[in-house]
Amino acid sequence: MSNDTNTIWESETAQQFAGALLDITDKVTMQNFLRDVMTEKEITEISSRLEAARMLKAGSTYTDIVAKTKLSSRTVARISDWTRNGCDGYAAVLNRLSDG
Repeated sequence: MSNDTNTIWESETAQQFAGALLDITDKVTMQNFLRDVMTEKEITEISSRLEAARMLKAGSTYTDIVAKTKLSSRTVARISDWTRNGCDGYAAVLNRLSDG
């Protein structure tokens, strides 16, 4: 999946959402915004997906990732595919986390 084939970001509302995230400059405001727009389950799911991507990058096994994150093995497989064939979003974020 490359950026040119991903049309979700073509809508004005999706652009507004991405811009809003970009404009938030502190952790507390980001946490408050995400809590207002997402359910606790969604926050947990996305957090687990990021952790799975981090663990994949570190060479962890699917079994270890499933045990720690409680994600399904199918979701871990999709994350693995996205880290290799996606838009490089996981890589960019993981690189920033390891730099910080």
